[in-house]
Amino acid sequence: MAFRRLLPVIFLPILILAACSAPPVTQSPTVPRTTLVPSSTPTSVPTATPTLTPTPVPLVPNFQHIVMVVFENKEFGTVIGNPKMPYFNQLAQTYTLLTQEYAVTHPSLPNYLAMIGGDTFGITFDCVSCIVNEPSLPDQIEASGRTWKTYQEDMPSPCFAGTESGNYMIKHNPFMYFEPIRLNSARCNRSIVPLTQLSSDIAAGALPNFFFITPNLCNDAHDCDVSVADAWLPNLMNQLKPALDSTGKPYLVILTWDEGQGNHSCCGLPKLAGGRVATVFISPQAKMAFQDDTPYSHYSILKTIETAWNLKLLGHAADEQTTLITAPWK
Repeated sequence: MAFRRLLPVIFLPILILAACSAPPVTQSPTVPRTTLVPSSTPTSVPTATPTLTPTPVPLVPNFQHIVMVVFENKEFGTVIGNPKMPYFNQLAQTYTLLTQEYAVTHPSLPNYLAMIGGDTFGITFDCVSCIVNEPSLPDQIEASGRTWKTYQEDMPSPCFAGTESGNYMIKHNPFMYFEPIRLNSARCNRSIVPLTQLSSDIAAGALPNFFFITPNLCNDAHDCDVSVADAWLPNLMNQLKPALDSTGKPYLVILTWDEGQGNHSCCGLPKLAGGRVATVFISPQAKMAFQDDTPYSHYSILKTIETAWNLKLLGHAADEQTTLITAPWK
């Protein structure tokens, strides 16, 4: 009995000691639960649509054919509104009329040279043997792979070197004044031809890209009344325009005068220039019944032709004062 009473006394210290010496129970650290987000289809980055730069509209249409018809020595007011010229005035009212176009100088020949060479080359009179060794529009046209001709009414034969024959005069044929053309027999005979060849070229579908038509001394109003020139013009247009229309290609017919009868000037020309002339543009690419009152010169016409075909500007066509003709185009 005494021993049973002693058991609690014996074991209590032992239990106390054991409790004190036992290592503390440590809990495992709580591992944070990772939330798994189901993978989704990667969102594609939108590709920016490239901005298309519109092709700039050319300042001048790229014509397949350009035709110049040049009459003689009449001021704007002598032509426009003249009852003796009903056909010319009909064209002026139907198509584009340049109301402020000026010749370069007086007399005829320097103006013709300016039309295809960009300069008068110091020539101040209607000389017959003063050829110049300078580049001209035909040189540029050939270099670009295009073709050209001048059709001269009453010229007796291709590349005729004489100064006159009947109603033909060399002073109205500027192509014979440029040495690189005149002294090259093949070029001269191929491209400087009588007007009678126009109908055969039309029939053969062989119109050149550029051609320059000079009426004879009567039909250009030099020696005859303006009514004669007006009666001659529809005969030309009635064969020319259908031929150009049938190609379906852009074209431009320019009707103009070499000089006026006054000394009016503009656009960097000398104070006393060649007068104001009536110039009509006939083209499917030109505005109908349109009057352009921008001041231009013969150099402007050359500049416009060269710009249409991306050619280098010759002489005064490159001058800042020489205005490019842009208003008429649709």
